[in-house]
Amino acid sequence: MKNGHTTRQKTPAGRYALLDELRGLDLVSMMLYHACWDMMFLFGIWMDWYAGMPGRLWQQTICWVCILLSGFCAPFGRHMLRRGVTVFAAGALVTAVTLVFMPEGRIIFGVLTFLGTAMLLTGVLEPLLKKVMPAVGLAVSAVLFAVCYPVGLGWVGLGGWKLMLPQSLYANYFTAFFGFYPDWFYSADYFGLLPWLFLFWAGYYLHKAVGRRRMEPLRRPVCPALGWMGRHSLLLYLLHQPVIYGVLSAAAVLFA
Repeated sequence: MKNGHTTRQKTPAGRYALLDELRGLDLVSMMLYHACWDMMFLFGIWMDWYAGMPGRLWQQTICWVCILLSGFCAPFGRHMLRRGVTVFAAGALVTAVTLVFMPEGRIIFGVLTFLGTAMLLTGVLEPLLKKVMPAVGLAVSAVLFAVCYPVGLGWVGLGGWKLMLPQSLYANYFTAFFGFYPDWFYSADYFGLLPWLFLFWAGYYLHKAVGRRRMEPLRRPVCPALGWMGRHSLLLYLLHQPVIYGVLSAAAVLFA
């Protein structure tokens, strides 16, 4: 009884603890993935599995959970535009820092820039988004995400249908922001609006389709430590890469 009481006290009232914990778990997975990236591309420790399909699947799992969960949680707050500005500004900070201190690992239009933009667009368009039935919005968003998923390869399509896009779309940084990046574009972390905005909106409409009443079981915590990480995910995201780089640098000196 005492442990159960303590656990409830650690979870802020009104929060859906399991969502915080899922965000925290995804954050841990992302930190481990980035640690492997640093070992590969900054410290020269080659890992075949990381460069191959297992690493790709790991990376995509992190991305999908992060963006879908962010869209799902978007309707909870009443200040989506303010949150969007904050997250977008954090993304701009990451871009500036990496360009100055780590240009070989620069981040342009990374996940924070995307999430901030998605929140701003959702906040502005919410009066229109609310007019769409949740089930319809979820289905349409999921289909559009699937159709637009290969946009970086120069085409859109689904199943046997494939539409090649004009190469003139893939022109510069401005088009890269929308998902149409040219061959010379490089970013260690990149999320264009297409296709990822539709995954964010799929999460948004999934929230509406589930409804608050059916979310009540999500209030019960399982791992408070992960919940704490989930509630402080933005700060931890901003701090994790310098910490990982510092630890790996120290290890390289010690074991050289």
